[in-house]
Amino acid sequence: QVQLVESGGGLVQAGGSLRLSCAASGSIFSINAMAWYRQAPGKQRELVAIIISGGSTNYADSVKGRFTISRDSAMNTAYLQMNKLKPEDTAVYYCNADISSRIPNYRDDYWGQGTQVTVSS
Repeated sequence: QVQLVESGGGLVQAGGSLRLSCAASGSIFSINAMAWYRQAPGKQRELVAIIISGGSTNYADSVKGRFTISRDSAMNTAYLQMNKLKPEDTAVYYCNADISSRIPNYRDDYWGQGTQVTVSS
């Protein structure tokens, strides 16, 4: 079994910064990709940023130039550095990981429990 644990959410004023962390643990052979999604009240969950095993990254247009996703492969941890935060960034942020298990030929998609980010104007 694999668990993802997020941390780092909170309340911040517009223009401020936060850093989210997502630590993966359990029966992990390799992590193929890690991503951050967010879901605001009344809206669908959306992809914010993704980093694949080779290090390539991709971002939603709304966060380009303000958010940075990174990964510490040795620690199986991903980070989302969020700068110049705006009230519209307010949402529950979820970590997602595409992980190959130590069980042969088993690969699955995992989600964290979510962490609230609130940006006040």
